[in-house]
Amino acid sequence: MRQVVLDTETTGLDVELKHRIVEIGCVELLNRRLTGRTFHHYLNPQRDIDEGAQQVHGLTRERLAKEPLFAQISAPFLEFVLGAELIIHNAPFDVAFVNAELRRLEDGAQKNINELCSVLDTLVLARQMHPGQRNNLDALCKRYSVDNSHREYHGALLDARILAEVYLAMTGGQAKLTLDTEAQTARKRTRKDASTLNSVRVPIRVVLACEAELAAHEHSLGMLDKASGGKTVWLRP
Repeated sequence: MRQVVLDTETTGLDVELKHRIVEIGCVELLNRRLTGRTFHHYLNPQRDIDEGAQQVHGLTRERLAKEPLFAQISAPFLEFVLGAELIIHNAPFDVAFVNAELRRLEDGAQKNINELCSVLDTLVLARQMHPGQRNNLDALCKRYSVDNSHREYHGALLDARILAEVYLAMTGGQAKLTLDTEAQTARKRTRKDASTLNSVRVPIRVVLACEAELAAHEHSLGMLDKASGGKTVWLRP
């Protein structure tokens, strides 16, 4: 099972106001294990960045002026995510921005990331698991003991890595359930095997200790009793 944890940073909160992606970060999971493969780019949004957004991710228009446009990295991005399950926290937000960028491409061949990937929203998952509680990424990090102390600003690749750890911790019960089921099956098999053995009459050979072995055993017990100051349990009345 191939999954890609995805996060974006943007110029603002409203895609309808033509806000753009300024950073995109992806982390690959294969069979619930981090592979080390990532996809990460800062992007030139070709527009101003809202002050509130800038305070979140620390990126300025001047800083991003020489970064590539989304169109220049769209092909390798789509290749990286193709066929994977996207794991996103508050998926509608990021999916809307990615789709808006896809619609701006000149060829217009791909306009909806959902046609290439399935999407798992960890915010929805967290609300199902922890109803009535705070379920933003910081709260989940605290709940699942995921270290995010090194995060001064939000960053797409950094947040994707943190979310990957949170997701694996959140869904760890599935692995536990599998292990418990396997253990239960093994116990049943052991009981069945034991029952089969008990139904077969096997001659038992009894070997008794000789006098020399009994004497050596008594000597060893005496030495233990002496070493313990006469406090050995087996010699008490």
